[in-house]
Amino acid sequence: MGSLFRSEEVALCQLFLQSESAYTCVSELGELGLVQFRDLNPDVNAFQRKFVNEVRRCDEMERKLRYLEREIRRDAIPMQDTGDNPEAPMPREMIDLEANFEKLENELKEVNSNAEALKRNYLELTELRHILKKTQVFFDEEGHLWPWQAERDGCAGNLDGGSVSLTQNLLPDEAKGPIQLGFVAGVILRERVASFERMLWRACRGNVFLRQAQIEEPLEDPATGEQVYKSVFIIFFQGEQLKLRVKKICEGFRATMYPCPEAPADRREMAMGVKTRLDDLNTVLSQTQDHRHRVLVSAARNLRSWMLKVWKIKAIYHSLNMFNIDTIQNGLIAECWIPVPDLETVQLALRRGTEKSGSLPAILNRLSCVESPPTFHRTNKFTRAFQGLIDSYGVASYREMNPAVYTIITFPFLFAIMFGDLGHGIIMTLFGAWMVWKEKPLSVKKVDSEIWNIFFGGRYIILLMGTFSMYTGIIYNDVFSKSLNLFGSSWHVPFNESTIRDNREIMLDPKQPDQYEGTPYPIGLDPLWQLAANKINFLNSYKMKISIIFGIVHMMFGIILSLWNHRFFNRRLNVLCEFIPQVLFMSCLFVYLTLLVFIKWVNYGAGEDVPLVLTPGCAPSILITFINMVLMKGYEEAKGPNSCSAYMYDGQFYLQRMMVVVAVICVPWMLVAKPYFLYRASKQRAMLGTGGVEGAMEETPSTMPVQPAEDHDMSEILIHQGIHTIEFVLGSVSHTASYLRLWALSLAHAQLSEVLWGMVLRIGLSTAGTTGGFAMYFIFAAWATLTVVILVLMEGLSAFLHTLRLHWVEFQSKFYEGQGYAFVPFSFDSILEANESTVTEAK
Repeated sequence: MGSLFRSEEVALCQLFLQSESAYTCVSELGELGLVQFRDLNPDVNAFQRKFVNEVRRCDEMERKLRYLEREIRRDAIPMQDTGDNPEAPMPREMIDLEANFEKLENELKEVNSNAEALKRNYLELTELRHILKKTQVFFDEEGHLWPWQAERDGCAGNLDGGSVSLTQNLLPDEAKGPIQLGFVAGVILRERVASFERMLWRACRGNVFLRQAQIEEPLEDPATGEQVYKSVFIIFFQGEQLKLRVKKICEGFRATMYPCPEAPADRREMAMGVKTRLDDLNTVLSQTQDHRHRVLVSAARNLRSWMLKVWKIKAIYHSLNMFNIDTIQNGLIAECWIPVPDLETVQLALRRGTEKSGSLPAILNRLSCVESPPTFHRTNKFTRAFQGLIDSYGVASYREMNPAVYTIITFPFLFAIMFGDLGHGIIMTLFGAWMVWKEKPLSVKKVDSEIWNIFFGGRYIILLMGTFSMYTGIIYNDVFSKSLNLFGSSWHVPFNESTIRDNREIMLDPKQPDQYEGTPYPIGLDPLWQLAANKINFLNSYKMKISIIFGIVHMMFGIILSLWNHRFFNRRLNVLCEFIPQVLFMSCLFVYLTLLVFIKWVNYGAGEDVPLVLTPGCAPSILITFINMVLMKGYEEAKGPNSCSAYMYDGQFYLQRMMVVVAVICVPWMLVAKPYFLYRASKQRAMLGTGGVEGAMEETPSTMPVQPAEDHDMSEILIHQGIHTIEFVLGSVSHTASYLRLWALSLAHAQLSEVLWGMVLRIGLSTAGTTGGFAMYFIFAAWATLTVVILVLMEGLSAFLHTLRLHWVEFQSKFYEGQGYAFVPFSFDSILEANESTVTEAK
């Protein structure tokens, strides 16, 4: 948890490696995942680096494995994932892997090519079998149909078939004499039959006779493997000209034509031969598929292991391409960022790498750096999501305060203020607890849904938000827009039934002991407020005040955190010229505003012994008091002991005037003081010939990188300080008002919950009899669905985004720079996870 408060110290190191041990040392560092390499060849493109050929070989191996994976998934063969993480193979093992992958790819391609040819032959024979079967039916019906009348029904087909001699009895009187009709037969896709028929009719001017019949079972396309539906056709025509025209139309529609004998005996003999060949092809196809299946099953056992090895080899050579070549010492030189606590661990990993290769040990030297190191926070499965929220705004500058550790509490708490409902909090808590409970099986299971991955990644945030919402729901005494009366209300109604029925509203007087006991509800709001007509007015005032209180506390905490940053970096000038006036400005105005709220809550109340001037009716308006304070406007003193006073305590006017004066003084203090001291320090530096502008006022911690001395333009300093001062002064007002979103969203959430109860569930509860029982079943389902979708999901998302904004803008702007860059170590785990995510998205 130590690095959560402030990023870890990171050192810039120089690494000397022998060429023989460079690969194994980088492999060990990749398994460790604690070293971020710097690119020492930024001006050299990727195609001119030393190990570009090795990277290309890895790309080629990866391509072959992708091909194997596609074929395995095509046959729905399960790929074994034992969870093993093999080590990166040695460079000499690459040759064996390449040969193995080349053999598998060639064997699989040959099997696929043979299978496709066999399937094409099988398809042709199957289509020919259907043609012989269907054309026999056509010829059997020839004696019962008049071809020239059948033309009007339209049909089309193709193929060299033969000729049919029609007898005199089948022709009209004006066409007596023998006529020879040619015919072609074939198959065509079923969806093309209608357009094929129209084209034949128009192109041949109705001088063809077409018959077609559908093939019931689908046929497999050998090229795509898809199931297609086709139809058999036969076309009768007269003359060579029509024959050529029919063939061209068939070719245009990609219909397949087959030879069809004229004689029935020849057709039967051909059908028997086709059947025999089909049986033989079935046997060969079955053997081919079995061989293909065996090859793929064997590859599926090791595919993931092979892929991990190739990814690791490729990552190692990518890292080696970032090193400099030492031609004199026959070695490689690298620069890298390493967390200081892990230097010894890295040394041990380098020692293991050199022992594997049997070469000289690697040399690791720590360097002094000019540039700012990367920011590194150690996280676990619980803190990772909260750190992600902060990094989404901006990665922390090196070694500055990290807001993530405080966000673990403040984020779900501010969310719960807007989402306060015990029932809705229970739903959210159960969902988060289920994801935490099923964490291991859910993390192993790969889900393509991005929304689900976001929910699962933030499971601990959801769990805490639900838990805090349950707490605020108890404070609000709100459960699905209803209240829980666990301890008994302190209010009583001492009226008879007729009085209650005759009066639409009855005012309860807290001064009367028979109406109010004088002791508040033990925890949260009194349940009687749920029935009060002025409930909204009461909750508005209550929630508005607590929103301002928590907002000011949140912002003051952010300003206090800036002090820890200034002290850590020895920025004494910032403490004097920024932190102190900021605290005074906020305290004299907005912290005082919260004190007025507490004074009003404590001093003004109801009861028999309370004097008139301290009753709620005499309580001054805090808003008017604050406005008059800023305007320095006073009030007349009370004229009598029982008269209401505009002041809450003695000397209030003079104290408020003094605080306004102090707040006004803080503005030029923030604006001018720091530029003045920097200017004076610059003059001293010029006279003494020493370091930078802030050298006379500040020191740099030993853990920080050495910054070179530089001259500052005073105009730039004044502009920067002016922008900072204006942003803080105006932001103090706007940010305080921004926290009113806590009140607004809490009120909206409660009202939406009440509307759903009154307009949906109450209908089912108020319906009596058997009808009401059946209606209640569906009404409750509708109410539950709307509650989860609208109040839990949509309202929860809205409250989440508003809470995120309060942390990013109102809280972090007080101390957080966020100008750093993340520490991204060379880690096999991260690389493999990124590659697997890319593969999953591609699928």
